[in-house]
Amino acid sequence: MIKVGIVGGTGYTGVELLRLLAQHPQAELRAITSRKEAGSAVSAMFPGLRRHVDLKFTEPGAERLRGCDVVFFATPNGVAMGEARAVLDGGARVIDLSADFRIRDVAEWERWYKTKHAAPELVREAVYGLCEVNRERIRGARLVANPGCYPTAVQLGFLPLVEAGVVDLDHLIADAKSGVSGAGRKAELQLSFAEVSDNFSAYNVSGHRHWPEIRQGLAQAARREVGLVFVPHLTPIVRGIHATLYARITRELDFQALYQERYAREPFVDVLPAGSHPDTRSVRAANMCRLALHRPPQASGKSDMLVVLSVIDNLVKGAAGQAVQNMNLMFGLAETTGLEQPAVVP
Repeated sequence: MIKVGIVGGTGYTGVELLRLLAQHPQAELRAITSRKEAGSAVSAMFPGLRRHVDLKFTEPGAERLRGCDVVFFATPNGVAMGEARAVLDGGARVIDLSADFRIRDVAEWERWYKTKHAAPELVREAVYGLCEVNRERIRGARLVANPGCYPTAVQLGFLPLVEAGVVDLDHLIADAKSGVSGAGRKAELQLSFAEVSDNFSAYNVSGHRHWPEIRQGLAQAARREVGLVFVPHLTPIVRGIHATLYARITRELDFQALYQERYAREPFVDVLPAGSHPDTRSVRAANMCRLALHRPPQASGKSDMLVVLSVIDNLVKGAAGQAVQNMNLMFGLAETTGLEQPAVVP
């Protein structure tokens, strides 16, 4: 059994991680920390976990996590970079669900996250945890940087085109929408029911923190810099991401076949028949990304634009599910272990 510790399990990502690990056949939950909730039962905060998680929150600290094989950081940005070294030195492997180790250029990270990085040496060691790209490196990693939710949906949608070099890499467009849980479990006026319900809005159009992360991944696939316009939106749903991706075709290809071949052996990427319209409900609570391709009409004749639709559950494939997928790889388990639940519909 893999002995598991979680730092910061009181948010939406943390409870989703608990839900998945509680039914994982090879995971044993040993500790979950929270300074504010220390001493209280996990099931008191999350009644849905009664009879599944029999743990109390404990005070944070490396000593609380001693004996764990892997520790998940489900914490706000800036926490893991200060605490991961002690956990690693204690012999555990680390999967960080925050952004602390995702961006390899530390100066770039500091520009976007407005703080000094506390562990630049660990950034150099960290492996970016997009399994569909870095699977072999993840297997041997001590520290995995779990990708962000928007970057997961956008990268998986664009990757086959970028790898094949068949689209204009200087003018990619990602128009993405997220459910409110993507903002985290916190009390903020703009996230209240009265503000979000029956409403739809873009945000951070001038620059979102996930933009450099997406560009980094696509540049790695293209082996050159890429130009990307990324516009996120907040939608009045609890969970789910729908990314509509636009790319100008520079070389004709059977794009449906390209995607089907690229993801044929990927257990958590589903390429739908051409012309399909995947929706967020089709991936709710599932560790799955569903993709569909379209060639919209053009007045002058055959369109030179390709539209890719990409949907994920931001809390599962976009966060906790992908983290468990990484854990499975790191400990030599079948990648799908504990993650084969179908979507919850309706």
